Amino acid sequence: MATGTITKTSVDAVQPQATDAVLWDDKIKGFGLKVTPAGTKIYLFQYRLGGRGAKVRRYTIGKHGALTPDKARREADRLHILVRQGIDPQGEKQDRQRKAVDLAFSDYADRFVDDCLKVRWKRSHKDGESLLRLYAKPVLGNKPLPDITRADIRAVLNPVKRKTATCRNLFAVLRRLFRWAVSEGDIAMSPLAGMEPPALPQKRDRFLSDVELKLVWRGTEQMEYPFAPLFRLLIITGQRVEEVAGVDWRELDRDAGMWSLPADRAKNGEASQVPLSDLAIAELDALAKRKKKDKWPKSGLVFTTTGETSVSGFSRAKARLDKEATKLGTKEDDPVTIPPWRLHDLRRTLATGMQRLGVARV
Repeated sequence: MATGTITKTSVDAVQPQATDAVLWDDKIKGFGLKVTPAGTKIYLFQYRLGGRGAKVRRYTIGKHGALTPDKARREADRLHILVRQGIDPQGEKQDRQRKAVDLAFSDYADRFVDDCLKVRWKRSHKDGESLLRLYAKPVLGNKPLPDITRADIRAVLNPVKRKTATCRNLFAVLRRLFRWAVSEGDIAMSPLAGMEPPALPQKRDRFLSDVELKLVWRGTEQMEYPFAPLFRLLIITGQRVEEVAGVDWRELDRDAGMWSLPADRAKNGEASQVPLSDLAIAELDALAKRKKKDKWPKSGLVFTTTGETSVSGFSRAKARLDKEATKLGTKEDDPVTIPPWRLHDLRRTLATGMQRLGVARV
């Protein structure tokens, strides 16, 4: 059994033999270099746990070339310390491999959505999945969950800290993910433990005046399908953007003048009946004629450009609407400037207008 200090010189000097040959290091007990008959040189570490009667175990550090003698020595020194502490290097290696594969954030987040959010957050799991995809995954990537620190969480939140509602919702999703990881036994403690959540967003009270609403309506007339009629139905019905954008003809009943919004599409998770005014029916009649139908279609998305998925791209369409409404405002005898507003403000606008007309909220 050859012994000596494992260095670049000694490693280069070892030649293949008829059987495996091992050069044992004389500085670190158990550190060795195995040379196969084919000439492959492999660094290894040999150890026992539990005294002289325990079984001898071998741990493969790695091949020479991919590892230098110095790097292999440092790893052998680390393994030697683990053994002295009663830790099995093989088990520690398996834990590291599991961290790198099973606990990689991106894949773990997908599993969290399927096994937790879709079960416990049925009404809003799509929002949570979207927040993780847009903001968390690009920053955390495949970093193992146990290695994620509070600084990493701040790096995820910082880009959206000015979007108070988004920032707070993202924090809530991440907090739920790491709490779930703790309950599953995958990590010991959440990096969000003790972190103050982002401040609550200021409550909005913006609604459009009659003059502003008229300009926005006229602005839609300068646009085309799908956003022109979609925006007008938002004004008429006061429903949420995602609910109107995803409406299916099978939800609509012209004779009853009713839109049956199913629970699985409603943000609050509750089915509801939305009355369709004559103005809403006229818009839907025009959309049916666009499809060259004398009657409303029995099924299919009302607003789609693919025929398979509902329309998206609201931000760009809203910017176009703002441009058209502003242009019209400048042509008024008394020019009108419309302060910033959001599509969701149309819900508040409808509710405010109905209250002004004496219609009680239910």
